[in-house]
Amino acid sequence: MNARQFGVELRPDGATFRLWAPAAKRVDVLLDDKPHALCRGDDGWFSASVAGIKAGARYKFRIDDGVDIPDPASAFQPRDVAGPSEVIDHDSYRWRARDWHGRPWHEAVLIETHVGSFTPEGTYRAMIDRLDHLVATGFTALELMPLADFSGLRNWGYDGVLWYAPDGAYGRPDDLKTLIDEAHLRGLMVFLDVVYNHFGPEGNYLGRYAPSFFTQAQTPWGSAIDYRVPQVRAFAIENALYWLRDYRFDGLRLDAVHAIPEQGEVSMLHDLSRAVGDLASESGRQLHLVLENDDNAANLLDPDQDPPRGRYRAQWNDDYHHAWHVLLTGENHGYYGDYGKAPLRDIARSLESGFVYQGEASAHRGGRPRGEPSGALSPLAFVNFLQNHDQIGNRALGDRLETLAEDKAIEAALAVTLLAPMIPMLFMGEEWGAAAPFPFFCDFQGDLADAVRNGRRKEFAGAYAKYGNEIPDPLNEATFRSAVLDWEARDLPKAHRRLTLVRDLLSVRRQEIVPRSVGTRFGDAAVEDNGLLSAHWRMGDGASLHLLANLSDQAIDSQAEMTGTKIWGGDLSDVISPWAVVWHIGQR
Repeated sequence: MNARQFGVELRPDGATFRLWAPAAKRVDVLLDDKPHALCRGDDGWFSASVAGIKAGARYKFRIDDGVDIPDPASAFQPRDVAGPSEVIDHDSYRWRARDWHGRPWHEAVLIETHVGSFTPEGTYRAMIDRLDHLVATGFTALELMPLADFSGLRNWGYDGVLWYAPDGAYGRPDDLKTLIDEAHLRGLMVFLDVVYNHFGPEGNYLGRYAPSFFTQAQTPWGSAIDYRVPQVRAFAIENALYWLRDYRFDGLRLDAVHAIPEQGEVSMLHDLSRAVGDLASESGRQLHLVLENDDNAANLLDPDQDPPRGRYRAQWNDDYHHAWHVLLTGENHGYYGDYGKAPLRDIARSLESGFVYQGEASAHRGGRPRGEPSGALSPLAFVNFLQNHDQIGNRALGDRLETLAEDKAIEAALAVTLLAPMIPMLFMGEEWGAAAPFPFFCDFQGDLADAVRNGRRKEFAGAYAKYGNEIPDPLNEATFRSAVLDWEARDLPKAHRRLTLVRDLLSVRRQEIVPRSVGTRFGDAAVEDNGLLSAHWRMGDGASLHLLANLSDQAIDSQAEMTGTKIWGGDLSDVISPWAVVWHIGQR
């Protein structure tokens, strides 16, 4: 499926415009306000070749002599989602990192970022100045929250409506390519978060001329997409290939795939994975696909399948986060209630077999079984984290873990997360303990803005009763400004200490864990009532990796012994200090 069906195709003598509009009777492309009729072909396709068109030309489609729309496969929207689309020549960019073919998955240490709030400037090019910091810290992969064009100037990115157009609020397409190019020159992979479960609420015109894009089912964010329709399936799969091929992203994280109810007899996810695998084989590149999936479907995961052939490298492990959050903060509302009885036990289960919920009933989900057995998978099938955009921003105040838990407890959690053989991920600023919030923000107008405000008030009714006007208005620009990282805070003594800790942990990971990661298998884990956690894994080179941690605020009398070479932590004695973490690697 590498041949493109959607979007403009530049030719030496002009360009071919295409639109899939099965419900339309007539389609014109508007160029300099002059209409050019498109010819209707088979299966709802319209197309026309226009001479003299070059990169930079702006155009719209006119449907049935009525509504004017942007190209749903627009490569760039210089005037936001309702404006004209711009023809982009992707072949004109001169890549500097021409020999870059990626890095293997087991080397991944991810940092999740939001382009608009990562720097005060909020642009792709401004991020380049911070890449050296990421490398020096020990990250190997930069992950960008969604870029698909959204309405307004500010958004998390999950309201994108034009999937092929990187949002113009952050810069032009070549600016994004320059960021990726500069990352590759420094040895950093770059991942993109993509949303294939819904379109945003403003700027989506597909229902007018291609209503078969959607089913009667609803997601929490809008109408569900019908991937049983071949053209709809092709639209998503071509989009994945587009980001990987034309922008040279190294991987994609697919958002909330559990919210795709109609994937078809052969699932869209399977076909997308196979198409990406074909691209990897043809290009000689290492490409990686990661899922967010509340269903904990272990059958979709296989980090050893290289290139992908229907499965995915890994899944974001929400279970791991939730258990740690309950332990560190004591919160047990909402989905945290599923982990409130024994968070230490749940942490241990996640360390020894991946998911916490592997078919057990979830009270938060009405007692329905959730998940599949995952212990037979490689630990590399799980992306573990203590914070991410959702778990910070989907709180009433958008408050980070730093404001909710003690420093020593957080540092213990980091020492476990960054040295365990699963793939670790931090959220931007977490490496120095940033305490600034990351609240939900957007830039809608009118009735939609009011609906967002009212929806947040309904979702956080209890919090509004407690905090009132302290809860930020998601539509206020000041809310967005509060989320912008304060890079000067990184130099404060407390932040410097945390950053040094993270750098040291990732240095140990690079030297001791990564070289042994391929072929690693889960072992076992155990917890005692006093908070003592122990775990071990059989590494790919045959060595045993051992963890011993006191995950409590009380010293523990213990006769525990560990064999092998210590790679992290203090010497063991009869008393293990609160929040102490020790790692050893034993003999083969």
